[in-house]
Amino acid sequence: MSVNGFAAVIIQHVSAPTQTNTFGISPVFGIALGVVAVSTASIFIRFAQQAGLHSLVIAALRLTFASAVLLPFALSRCRSEYRALTARDLGIALVSGAFLGAHFATWILSLAYTSVVSSVVLVTLSPLFVAVGSALVLRERLTAPVLIGMALAVGGGVAIGLADGGQTEAGRNPLLGNVLALTGAICVAPYFIIGRALRERLSLLAYVTLVYGAAALALLIVWMFSGVPMPNEALRGLTWVVLLALVPQLIGHTSFNWSLRRLPAVYATVPVLGEPVGSSVLAVIFLGETISLPMVIGAALVLTGIAMMSIGRASS
Repeated sequence: MSVNGFAAVIIQHVSAPTQTNTFGISPVFGIALGVVAVSTASIFIRFAQQAGLHSLVIAALRLTFASAVLLPFALSRCRSEYRALTARDLGIALVSGAFLGAHFATWILSLAYTSVVSSVVLVTLSPLFVAVGSALVLRERLTAPVLIGMALAVGGGVAIGLADGGQTEAGRNPLLGNVLALTGAICVAPYFIIGRALRERLSLLAYVTLVYGAAALALLIVWMFSGVPMPNEALRGLTWVVLLALVPQLIGHTSFNWSLRRLPAVYATVPVLGEPVGSSVLAVIFLGETISLPMVIGAALVLTGIAMMSIGRASS
């Protein structure tokens, strides 16, 4: 997630009281493990793209594999919750899942055109659009810290766009990639706003399994009608997609969920801010990407703004 949808779902559920740790494992270690795990997402995506898989295929299979892993647990633990759902609830889940699918599809596609740091930092702007959407649709008040954070985040996003403007690497289109990453961030806003009432009535496992399944279904349908082929030699690419579903999607966010419920709410911003930093470091090591000073400044502004917005919304 990226702040790829699921991390923000978890952060929305951190309001529960701190729970006792019965496993003898430090929740701070869980946070650190989660940051490392989710930071691998963009690297696995790039490797899958280099293996010949189309970005739409990666997004569809990522969500399909993750849903397949979650479904048995959800059916065994959440049947009563699912039985209580109405047709309207299912409609909300489908629409919310469609926006989540669009989030993953556009963000993953952005990585084919722009740098990891630009893509991951720009998709991290999702709280900005959630705040704007909540103010317009739900009439939530925008406090001074939130407004200042929004200004910093927008300024940082502009700085990243300007820093990428001069890149002419073959096969790259930073402007298109950055627009796609921003589109991915925008798609998160209706995903949260539409599904807010449903999230309040369902447990995390029940909700995530439902919307992940809806998102996977939406992307599989788009893939079926798009004519995008599966490469003849797709095994290596599929291996990266399986790792994408297991490591950042399930291990990473499970670690966040377990740890954040046992730590003060101030830790809730760590997953959002940690992933762009971790992804950028891994991109330098494994992909040979370079990060310019203007990009560092822009990323710092975005992350500072997101942190201010998160703290401001939590305290309002």
